[in-house]
Amino acid sequence: QVQLVESGGGLVQPGGSLRLSCAASGSIFSPYIMGWYRQAPGKQRDMAASITSVGNTNYADFVKGRFTISRDNAKNTVYLQMNSLKPEDTAVYFCHYWRAGMDYWGKGTLVTVSS
Repeated sequence: QVQLVESGGGLVQPGGSLRLSCAASGSIFSPYIMGWYRQAPGKQRDMAASITSVGNTNYADFVKGRFTISRDNAKNTVYLQMNSLKPEDTAVYFCHYWRAGMDYWGKGTLVTVSS
């Protein structure tokens, strides 16, 4: 079992920044992929960014150049630095862990971009 706890969401003005954190605990073994997905009201859940256990990253086109995913292996924590936020970035952001066909989700953290 893997437990994922997100934090760092909140209200931010357009153009602002936020950093999300995802603390993982339990049976964390390499190789794995961890990532951030987001879901706006009435829309599907989309992958925003992912990182593998060896540090390879992948970004959705809608966040490239604005968001950066990183990890701290010693803390089993993954971060999502979000800059130049736009109102359309408003969504619940979910942390995700995948390994060997098993995947786990956090409960999500709400990010609201509004003036």
